[in-house]
Amino acid sequence: MYMSMFFMIIFFIGLVSVSLNRYHLFMVLLCLEFFVLILFISMIFYLNFFNNETFFSMFFLVFSVCEGVLGICNLILLIRLHGNDYFCVLNIL
Repeated sequence: MYMSMFFMIIFFIGLVSVSLNRYHLFMVLLCLEFFVLILFISMIFYLNFFNNETFFSMFFLVFSVCEGVLGICNLILLIRLHGNDYFCVLNIL
């Protein structure tokens, strides 16, 4: 009970940090990795109730590493094309 409340509080802290740091792509990517770590830790606690089924956590780690690499590649591409990581330099229209 207390662990679920703890994870919910940490998750909402992550949402607040995304809303406060929405101008830089790097800070948004760090907040997304924070969400991935929260989900991983909560999944480990949840899977411990089912006879230590940590096999699924390895799949989650593989996909989260791939997500992180794609985010870093997009960040490098944005910095090389525009010179900074501000979202305001992107012309969406």
